[in-house]
Amino acid sequence: MVIMPQIFAKKRCICYNLGMTVFVIAMDSEAAPVAAKMTEKSEKTVHGRKVVHGKICGIQTAIVVCGVGKTNAAAGTQYAIDCLDADRIINIGVAGALNANCKVAEMYCIDEVVQYDFDLVQINGTPIGTLNEYEQPYLKLADCPLYPSRKLGTGDRFNDDKADFKLLTKTLGADIRDMEGGAIAHVCAHADIPCYSFKAISDIAGMGSTTEQFLHNLQLCSQKLGEETEKIFEAVNGQNTLIFKKS
Repeated sequence: MVIMPQIFAKKRCICYNLGMTVFVIAMDSEAAPVAAKMTEKSEKTVHGRKVVHGKICGIQTAIVVCGVGKTNAAAGTQYAIDCLDADRIINIGVAGALNANCKVAEMYCIDEVVQYDFDLVQINGTPIGTLNEYEQPYLKLADCPLYPSRKLGTGDRFNDDKADFKLLTKTLGADIRDMEGGAIAHVCAHADIPCYSFKAISDIAGMGSTTEQFLHNLQLCSQKLGEETEKIFEAVNGQNTLIFKKS
């Protein structure tokens, strides 16, 4: 069988039509525990972003360390799809909780995500967070019932702002906030590929400075990401039969 490459972005990107699960992760500190589970590992830099290739549980995969924020997340996800031929995306990382339904260093599966800083209310009359091509604020993510499900709010802000907190909790009903998940899900939706998102909680609103909590708990959360990586990867790839067994 001869696999013909597809050329993208003026021949700077070659896709070999193999299809694989690719991680899109914002920060090195979040990606490191995932990469530590890889064998046959290699690393390169593409357009300023670290890309790590290797195997987890004997299956070929890759990590795109996209950088912080929605633009970086969208660009990294599109690269994974176009240039690594990703047929599913896993976004894994740390995030802040908005209510007492989440605990520090615990893992949660994101089932819905909204971009809370996207606002076309005056033009379209749609609820805040509703993308231009949609009618409802939340996007659905792929289901993987390893952990309790929570709703995610994504925006290009890391703060303790009371107005943002009210918008996220009272208006949108989000449980967790981050700066990448919504953009990753948006790109995956347009590409029609599954997007999975798993978050370890680094800080909880109302429990003091989110910045101080984040810095204090980052190592604990990174450890949790490493502990859960293989379980998540097996479940997403359908190897964990206990997770997907029908009742």
